[in-house]
Amino acid sequence: MNGVLIIDKPSGLTSHDVVNRVRRILGQRSVGHLGTLDPMATGVLPLVIGNMTRLAQFYTHAEKVYEGSIRFGYATDTYDAEGEPSRSVQRVALDVALNLAQFRVIAERFRGTIEQMPPPFSAKKIHGVPAYKLARKHKDVALKPVQVHVKEFEIFGVRDDLALFRARVASGTYMRSIAHEIGQELGCGAHLNTLRRVAVAEFTLEDAHTLEQLSAKVDSESSAAWEDLFVHPRKLLPQMPSVTADEAAVGRIRTGRTVNLPEVSGARQVKVFEGQRELIAIATRVAGTLFHPGIVLCGGSHEGGSNVR
Repeated sequence: MNGVLIIDKPSGLTSHDVVNRVRRILGQRSVGHLGTLDPMATGVLPLVIGNMTRLAQFYTHAEKVYEGSIRFGYATDTYDAEGEPSRSVQRVALDVALNLAQFRVIAERFRGTIEQMPPPFSAKKIHGVPAYKLARKHKDVALKPVQVHVKEFEIFGVRDDLALFRARVASGTYMRSIAHEIGQELGCGAHLNTLRRVAVAEFTLEDAHTLEQLSAKVDSESSAAWEDLFVHPRKLLPQMPSVTADEAAVGRIRTGRTVNLPEVSGARQVKVFEGQRELIAIATRVAGTLFHPGIVLCGGSHEGGSNVR
């Protein structure tokens, strides 16, 4: 079983919890994810299954889109709603009146390439130890600021002590840190109240299924029917052109040999299909129309393995 499956992650589960549930539902051990979501967060969690785990390397720096809300009045030690308040909640009525125009001005300062301090409760490592493990033991967490790129950040509404936002960010950006830093700037404290990931790379909520939908589909229908839940392979990695190989080329690709793909012009890498749906390789141009199938997804030998957790 090979494919890419998008799960609408529920709140309260870690990304690895979701991976384990999907492994049990599908009866498939080789399942990984393409980037974690905090337990509190919901939304798009792409999973790669079987040989498709070899595609994970192409999504390491995938762009993400989020929607959520920031609560003002107090900060927390985790920078989100699951943490302990770091000051008493006076709701400050709020010393800031949560003025939408004011917030839009503040949001401008968090766009572009910015320096960001990762949350102490994060997977960032300090001398090889994840920061959250040190934070849980109340040990000093000496993290350093990192550069992140916020492509879009808009606060589009306010309600009581909440500000509603939408953001499009590069990999490695913590929305929790942005919420915390805005609270510091206003002097009233703030934390990330809700977070929903609505897109990762080419995958959106329209592609997503709940764990309950997946389980019901698998229980009630044949594998041929429920495999339609997988993302169509032609949609994957849209930055690469697709080419359908003939029988002779398919034979060479499956055994990891170079192949001529004359219909492709200019591309450094291409997706190679057998028929309309079976993605069999990612091939890299060697010279002219000669391509080497560096990643073979069906049969034969292949280079490398999965970097999926």
